[in-house]
Amino acid sequence: MTTLGNASRSQHTRSGSAVGEVIPTRQFLTFRIGDEQFGMELAQTREILEYSGVTAVPLMPKFLRGVINLRGDVVPVIDLAVRLGREPISVQRRTCIIVVEISMDEQQHVLGLLADAVSEVMEITDADIEQAPAFGASIRTDFIKGIAKRGQQFIVLLDANNALSVRELAHLVENELQ
Repeated sequence: MTTLGNASRSQHTRSGSAVGEVIPTRQFLTFRIGDEQFGMELAQTREILEYSGVTAVPLMPKFLRGVINLRGDVVPVIDLAVRLGREPISVQRRTCIIVVEISMDEQQHVLGLLADAVSEVMEITDADIEQAPAFGASIRTDFIKGIAKRGQQFIVLLDANNALSVRELAHLVENELQ
């Protein structure tokens, strides 16, 4: 288990910038689903758990893989690949559960996200985040906060509050039960 801090915004001086110029940065936890790289703000991430199985819940939608017991609390585990419109994650050696905390209606909701592997924590400046494309994306555009480029690789930065909207997920579960 890895526990992460809550610092997500910091300020750094970028090399090549004017002396004393402060450029705001945000920290993102990056992870892999299939061959794609994604990121989520570190402030929403509580911890990373090694995958050791989940308890399946009958009659749930495909995106809900089951639940885990996290220190006495029942935490639903979302297959993020399915939620993003991809094939379900096939559990491998590096598969993990990213435990996130989502705020909605002044309440905190804890969810587990199944991912193929966690990559690293990256500091990304606001200037290095491009807007989500208005079309052509294979993910709902409201799920995307922006796109960051690192070297030759693009990282899709997820808007966790939209992609993991507790209200929308609950509605999908209700529809499955009807």
